[in-house]
Amino acid sequence: MKSTVEHIGPTRVKLTVEVPFDELKPDFDRAYKALAKQVRIPGFRPGKAPARILDARLGRGVVLDEVLNQAVPAKYSEAVAASDEVKPIGRPEIEVTELADGDKVSFTAEVDVRPEITLPDLDGLAVSVDDVAIDEDDVTEQLDQLRARFGTLTGVDRPAATDDFVQIDLSASVDGEEIEEATTTGYSYQVGQGGLIDGIDEAIEGLSADESRTFTSKLVAGEYADKDAEVTVKVTAVKERQLPDADDEFAQLASEFDTLDELVADLRERLGRVRRMEQVTQARDKILDAIVDGTEVPLPESVVAAEVESRAHDAVHAFDHDDAKFAEFLETQGKTREEFDAETRTEAEKSVKTRLVLDALADAEEVQVNDQELTERIVYQAQQYGMQPEQFVQRIQEAGQLGAIYSDVRRSKALITAVRAATVTDESGEPVDLSDLLGDEDGAAEPEILEVPGAEDAADEAGATAEAGDTAEAGDTVEGEVVDAGDTPAKA
Repeated sequence: MKSTVEHIGPTRVKLTVEVPFDELKPDFDRAYKALAKQVRIPGFRPGKAPARILDARLGRGVVLDEVLNQAVPAKYSEAVAASDEVKPIGRPEIEVTELADGDKVSFTAEVDVRPEITLPDLDGLAVSVDDVAIDEDDVTEQLDQLRARFGTLTGVDRPAATDDFVQIDLSASVDGEEIEEATTTGYSYQVGQGGLIDGIDEAIEGLSADESRTFTSKLVAGEYADKDAEVTVKVTAVKERQLPDADDEFAQLASEFDTLDELVADLRERLGRVRRMEQVTQARDKILDAIVDGTEVPLPESVVAAEVESRAHDAVHAFDHDDAKFAEFLETQGKTREEFDAETRTEAEKSVKTRLVLDALADAEEVQVNDQELTERIVYQAQQYGMQPEQFVQRIQEAGQLGAIYSDVRRSKALITAVRAATVTDESGEPVDLSDLLGDEDGAAEPEILEVPGAEDAADEAGATAEAGDTAEAGDTVEGEVVDAGDTPAKA
């Protein structure tokens, strides 16, 4: 097999491949075997008809099509593997240009490739993050939240107010017709928590037990979705939460500490760790922006287009792919479809650029991902989707998305390398040491830190695919990598 590479742009190449028929013998053998099982020829057992009989019965063209559909994508993959300058990140467009039966087959393949990227000097990066400030009000808030977990609800004879717990009966009607699925009794609700029905909190506040109020609200689901309904809420009981006293006895009840002072000190330390984690994520995000903004990257159009399509699909999917409903939603946001498309394009370009830059950084730093790191990410992501790790792994393997997660971990580690190399100071100008949270070069950083914004779309896609149980199509681009180039159909 002979192949040549022609660069037809900064992110696209054209491979020209010529394959002698001698190299196609295994492909012809497979093709004849497969075709023999598909036809019944008198005088031959199923699958045993010889090649010359199949040629005569089916026609030589049928046999050649069967061979090409299997051989050409495989030979394309061989040509890519043999070339040091071709790193595909998209689905190839393959065209058979010459078929000389018994002599050779020639084809071309155009595909987007990773562009050459010159990265900025990591040692020259410098960012500033917030100071670690522990406000005593924040500590008190943490203590009050802990006290609330051990609080008791007590009935009160007064109107309901924000944060009270109430028992309510609900009913709703549209155009005088009662909606059965919107009717409930004895429902427990905390005033002010939201998420139930628009306007419910305002309606409940000021009502005492056995008082009711009717208001208008737009329904969001069911047969009457997006229609205005008359909603009646009746309060049957009002309760307030009484918190235990903040003392040593409470500390012993709620924690492993003997005194309230020890408990408060622990809460303060935990808050300090949260603030330091915020410093890490600030530094990570600012350094990522600095690297991406300071790097020139020609963008592969097919990869950007796929990203745009994916984002638009996800947006409309939330409205059951009803473009009219989606347009109505955009109108409520004060936005046109043209503006949405423009924003989506901008976001897609930034996402693709971020992934390409981090891939280049990972290559430059020779970042490797070991089995433990991959396992930790899989377990972490499985938890995010509420799935058992074994089930999650099975789904992503079936979908061909395991490589996507691997690449995301590699990109995350590459960015952490940049954070280690950069100069980080706080607002006071003091150097900030984040090494204990970043881990050493052989250790893993905290899972939250490895969730790199703008670089993890593939992992999200893998997780969503695993959750839905879908399977990736052969040849689909996953985070810039072809799932299975060998399954790309030839175009005669």
